[in-house]
Amino acid sequence: MFKRFFTAAVMIAALCTALVAVPQVSSAAVYKFSGGPSGGTFMYYANGISQYAKNMGFKVLASASNGSVENVRLVNGNRAQFAVAYSGDTYLARNGKLKGDNSKYEDVMALGYFYGAPAHLIVRANSDINTPQDLEGKRVGVGGAGSGAAANAERFFGVLGLWDKMKPQFIGYRNAAAAFKNKQLDAFWVFAGYPNSSVIEAALQTKVKILDIYDVAQSGGVLDEYPFLAKVTIPAGTYKGQTEPVQTFQGNAIWIANKDVPADVVYDMVKAVYSEKGMEHMISIHKSAKAMSVEGGLTGIVTPLHPGAEKFWKEVGVLK
Repeated sequence: MFKRFFTAAVMIAALCTALVAVPQVSSAAVYKFSGGPSGGTFMYYANGISQYAKNMGFKVLASASNGSVENVRLVNGNRAQFAVAYSGDTYLARNGKLKGDNSKYEDVMALGYFYGAPAHLIVRANSDINTPQDLEGKRVGVGGAGSGAAANAERFFGVLGLWDKMKPQFIGYRNAAAAFKNKQLDAFWVFAGYPNSSVIEAALQTKVKILDIYDVAQSGGVLDEYPFLAKVTIPAGTYKGQTEPVQTFQGNAIWIANKDVPADVVYDMVKAVYSEKGMEHMISIHKSAKAMSVEGGLTGIVTPLHPGAEKFWKEVGVLK
């Protein structure tokens, strides 16, 4: 009798051990996709991929955040498994070069390029603000604290020696547009794909002008300090009252993931999103996704790729 009891106990223990050892089915996991502030382009991408992931049987929940820099930190700590971030922020974070933060966020890996994010500097059409230097002493909405917009604003204005001379207001795009309408801001800064919904809203409510800032960035040393920024033109007519093209610079918005997201999950998601059908879906979510392509899938990426993404980009011949 003791032998039968012992044998049964061993079998039960073995069964329990086997159950514990069974790996979690990756498609049954819930993945958090961190986007950005309400009204910002990042949030459209988070929602768009979250919706599309359902077609693949993945549970991906989009969540708002302050934007790029916060997203890098969330993904590094695995508090979000996917996110949108700027390539420049990802590079600086991995190398311990974020302003005031020398931590190295090395658990963040790149998946693919989404779109270019041009800097918009919006002021009232009838104001005497015609160059960034005219913002000395002015109230400027620069994006939420921890956002890529705010980080890039501080880089740009900091190199020009203006950051400490103006009055930065750390508020998201939608709130900035409202504050601008109510004359609580003299200007506001948007670092996002065009057309941006908050800039559209501001231009519908108030006559605006969007300043050319590329030449200032080039002559002022901004592009020497931050070579991951590139020249871009916002076409005339993008916003109401904008009759001339705007010469500015952009960062590259990319898809990032925590290194511990299973490679097969990353591979399947990247393959689906960068398929013809997937990119059509993303364009229906936001026009900036017209910049997405298989050929340009690694544009602006200067940090290591997730193994699942690397497998896909090698298969399609983008990565040798």
